[in-house]
Amino acid sequence: MVSAVRDEMLAVMPQLRAFAVALCRSRDHADELVQETLLRACDNITKFEPGTNMTAWLITILRHQLYSEYRKRRRDVQDVNGYYVKTMVTRPHQIGHPEYPELLEAIAKLPKEMREALIPVGARGVSYPEAARICGCPTGTIKSRVHRARAYLAAPVDRQCGGSCRRSKNAIDPGLFGIRESFPRTDFSH
Repeated sequence: MVSAVRDEMLAVMPQLRAFAVALCRSRDHADELVQETLLRACDNITKFEPGTNMTAWLITILRHQLYSEYRKRRRDVQDVNGYYVKTMVTRPHQIGHPEYPELLEAIAKLPKEMREALIPVGARGVSYPEAARICGCPTGTIKSRVHRARAYLAAPVDRQCGGSCRRSKNAIDPGLFGIRESFPRTDFSH
């Protein structure tokens, strides 16, 4: 029975392809459409009733597939040079907006080496090895600087959350690098 259904599907393929070419007016697209139709037909072969018209069943699947593609394409926008995508990008200001000036001020108070390591890695998504190449130092040094900078920036948050956000014993004290005025000494021993 399975081979009979398969043979019947293979016999219908030329008609199916001709119908697809007539609908979409592109041989390449028609071939893709026929292939997708046959895959869907194989997935749903249990729904086909033997003795009924295989051609009509496959054409119905093909038509539904084509309509689905058109519905999806109707929502798509042709954006060859990426201009449209750039206009859609918005920064999430609703959550971080009030804290943003404070963050900029805190970053400005970081030592230059830490700032130069943190901004490419944290804000721009540059990899540690690439940031190390840019800064002209080993990757481990960049990782260390970023870690310390993040610890300094997190210290005020730890104080504000009443100790529930405390760092581990090996966390870094912000006062160690001469920035006590912006980050008062915090007890990290818990």
